[in-house]
Amino acid sequence: MHAIRITEPGGPEVLSWSEVPDPVLQEGEVLVDVAATAVNRADVAQRLGNYPPPSGASEYPGLECSGTVTGLGPGAEGSGWSVGDPVCALLTGGGYAEQVAVPVGQLLPIPKGVDLVEAAALPEVACTVWSNLVMVGGLRCGQTVLVHGGGSGIGTFAVQFARALGARVAVTAGSDEKLERCRELGAEITVNYRTEDFTERLRAEGGADLILDIMGGSYLDANLRSLTTNGRLVIIGLMGGRRSEIDLGRMLAKRLSVQATTLRSRPEAEKAAIVSGVLEQVWPLVEGGAIRPVVDRTLPLRDAAEAHRVMESSAHTGKILLTR
Repeated sequence: MHAIRITEPGGPEVLSWSEVPDPVLQEGEVLVDVAATAVNRADVAQRLGNYPPPSGASEYPGLECSGTVTGLGPGAEGSGWSVGDPVCALLTGGGYAEQVAVPVGQLLPIPKGVDLVEAAALPEVACTVWSNLVMVGGLRCGQTVLVHGGGSGIGTFAVQFARALGARVAVTAGSDEKLERCRELGAEITVNYRTEDFTERLRAEGGADLILDIMGGSYLDANLRSLTTNGRLVIIGLMGGRRSEIDLGRMLAKRLSVQATTLRSRPEAEKAAIVSGVLEQVWPLVEGGAIRPVVDRTLPLRDAAEAHRVMESSAHTGKILLTR
């Protein structure tokens, strides 16, 4: 088969379309013929040499895909999946390829009303948003959630999902165009972080019960100041650095909590539990039209370098897809 290899750490030019060995199915895995995959910030970090794949994972980037089941590995025969099934999948790596081996617990059916290519935009964001807003963050109807990077793939999904839960949604983004798109998706409070202090705005709006943060260190103090009493900060990215000072006095006074999570390195059993929750609680919202994939553009898989350039420029809203 062919796949996108990272020939060495560096810029987008180090991504190479290369002939590589076919996947070898392990216990409980199925083989998926990839129709499309999606670009995530983690792929860029991996290309730069800052986010190596976990032990045993594929060396090729790509944390989600859609496609068709073409083979069943040992122990997968009674899993409920059959050759020919259209699927999308949460991956630990390997999506930038013609084929990928996937544990059966990380497969999802294509939601009704979503085509095979579009479905590649869903697994990573759905699992990230569900696990962090609900399983970790405890978001409930009537609460206010602040989503940083509202125009991103995760952001556009989180806005729709939180609105479907009955939450009030606030977002930050770096352009008025992205904020307008967020309002169309259901955001009620929109902040251009280039021209407005999101902390002042959120405090004027009564504070946030929950913050989904992609920045990390540079936003830590501002996030804590934006939370209301009993507020929760969930950190899922470190675009603003990994270190910062923390005011424990503020946390004590307002009974705040801070949690940080990753998805890629979780054990298979934990990923399977998250995927199961997504299937039960999120897929009906997609099929009912409350949540739709937001796709900025679709490029050929061979043009992964161009897709990474777009991702790094933040010129996109929603997901960037790569197709066979």
